[in-house]
Amino acid sequence: MVNASFLKPHSPILILDFGSQYSQLIARRIRDLGVYSEIHSYMLTEKELRDIAPCGIILSGGPDSINQQHAPKIPKAVFAYGVPILGICYGMQAIAMQLGGQVQAGKHAEFGFSKLQIVDLPQALKPHSLFSCEKTVDVWMSHGDHVSALPPGFYVEARSGKEIAAIMDPKRRYYGLQFHPEVTHTPQGQLFLKRFVFDICHCSSNWQPKEIISELIQDIRQKIKNEKIILAFSGGVDSAVVATLLHQAVGEQLQCIFVDTGLLRKNETQEIKSIFLEKYHFKLSIVDAKKDFLNVLKGVFDPEEKRKRVGEMFIRIFEEEAKKYGECRWLAQGTIYSDVIESSAASYGAQIIKSHHNVGGLPSRMNLKLLEPLRYLFKDEVRKLGLLLGLPKSWVYRHPFPGAGLAIRVLGEVTENVLEKLRIADAIFIEELKKNNFYEKVSQAFAVFIPVNSVGVIGDARQYAPIIGLRSVKTEDFMTASWSDLPYEMLATISRRIVNEVTGVSRVVYDITGKPPATIEWE
Repeated sequence: MVNASFLKPHSPILILDFGSQYSQLIARRIRDLGVYSEIHSYMLTEKELRDIAPCGIILSGGPDSINQQHAPKIPKAVFAYGVPILGICYGMQAIAMQLGGQVQAGKHAEFGFSKLQIVDLPQALKPHSLFSCEKTVDVWMSHGDHVSALPPGFYVEARSGKEIAAIMDPKRRYYGLQFHPEVTHTPQGQLFLKRFVFDICHCSSNWQPKEIISELIQDIRQKIKNEKIILAFSGGVDSAVVATLLHQAVGEQLQCIFVDTGLLRKNETQEIKSIFLEKYHFKLSIVDAKKDFLNVLKGVFDPEEKRKRVGEMFIRIFEEEAKKYGECRWLAQGTIYSDVIESSAASYGAQIIKSHHNVGGLPSRMNLKLLEPLRYLFKDEVRKLGLLLGLPKSWVYRHPFPGAGLAIRVLGEVTENVLEKLRIADAIFIEELKKNNFYEKVSQAFAVFIPVNSVGVIGDARQYAPIIGLRSVKTEDFMTASWSDLPYEMLATISRRIVNEVTGVSRVVYDITGKPPATIEWE
């Protein structure tokens, strides 16, 4: 694995994760301020804490109640380390409980928008406050318990109704917020985080992804030397950025392998050839494995089983293809920081909604050294690198596409006939979004094949055929999302085109469910 320690500036903000769905979002908000941040389990050791050497620590929220017998606790080493601490939601309750306060279950849980009343502190305390704004602030709450009694040395900074919503200990520089400053539903949340990071922790703004390309290339050259390296090239932005970095770093030593699963969007393979073979002249072998994937998916209806079978087949085919390049000693992957975090989340309380498709099992099975240049970068940072490396903006900002491809956008059994219908419908949807300048206004849009027959009329003939569902969402972080309010006239055009141009589709429906309660993908 590449030692990318040069990407990790001294004195980061450490985020201790208690199982919150928002932990990644906290880290991204801190990085948006130009300060490096890292996420670790709340169970980290004293040595790990010293090695990270943070200038401040943020305690995330979590699904537990601090009053439960086996509720997660803040390690004593965290308090002993001597840097400022900010507890968010569960993190605030843990600070209060462990330092001598009290936390009680509320009579009424508080989920959603709330209006905060800022306490008028004595003049001597105001310079230490996280709040330098008007008397009331709109925030986003998500909790059941509440702090009912303060620990010694703490002051109340804000209330939500009669309940304590923000606390501080100015001497030890400990802070607690019952609301979530990291979500966009708290409009001034970034100001509170900025205040904590710069005025309380005195961090330096030294995290600028645009400045690390030359360092990444230099580090890759030092690791690879004259050896050859292979890359599992999916065509997604992560693997495309890794491929471009490696191509610039080691040139002909890189061999990219693209497996055409037959589960891709319309003309995907042709576009990859056009950009990465003809324009950028990558060494790229394209493996046609459509039949293999169709065979392994035959008779499979469960989405998790589809993901597993697609992943296992990909590994098998990639291994066979990689044998042709036996002199290679390195395997590159487009692993990003969110992948690293999610792969360990289950070990300390975060709940897994659905599994992710990746090739994480390859290195040990193939006896190759692993290279992951992007493992400390979030998706938005990777996209910035992609633009700086000269990748087309239209490719860098393509909507996300699941690793298992169209297999999980076909509800029910995956067949070649159904895939072709879905591919055409999806292409029509995206084409119309682009034509009407909506593609970049929404975050993710796609079509779904629904194997439920519905009566329709084509010409004068009765048709009893399946349905195409359309899904389009707007989101900043993909942790919550709202459905896209697309113009009726455009939706009517898309519907008309799909029914006319896709054989054997009776009608088109539009999904207007947000996340939560729904996930973005249907499966």
